[in-house]
Amino acid sequence: QVQLVESGGGLVQPGDSLRLSCTVSGRTFDVRRMGWFRQAPGKEREFVAAIAWLLGGTAYADSVKGRFTVSRDNTKNTVTLQMNELTPEDTAVYSCAADVTHLGAATRAVTYDYWGQGTQVTVSS
Repeated sequence: QVQLVESGGGLVQPGDSLRLSCTVSGRTFDVRRMGWFRQAPGKEREFVAAIAWLLGGTAYADSVKGRFTVSRDNTKNTVTLQMNELTPEDTAVYSCAADVTHLGAATRAVTYDYWGQGTQVTVSS
């Protein structure tokens, strides 16, 4: 089992930055990839970013490319999503997810085996 806990959400204004963290515990040695997804009210969950746990390769949704940066610290078992230039369209519940098989596409939610509870990000003036 892998446990995930997100933190760092909140209310910010357009143009602001916010950093989300995901703490990974349990069988961390099984983790192959970490992903961030978000879900806005009335919308489907969508892929945001992913990072390979060991080699650090990253992938981003087009909507956040150039504004968001995903990173990981294997020594602290944490994954961070740095979000810059936030817009109201970024408002959503953000969840981190862990993939222990690395067999599916990074952008698909079904690829991931474990999920955090999510943290709310609200961008509003």
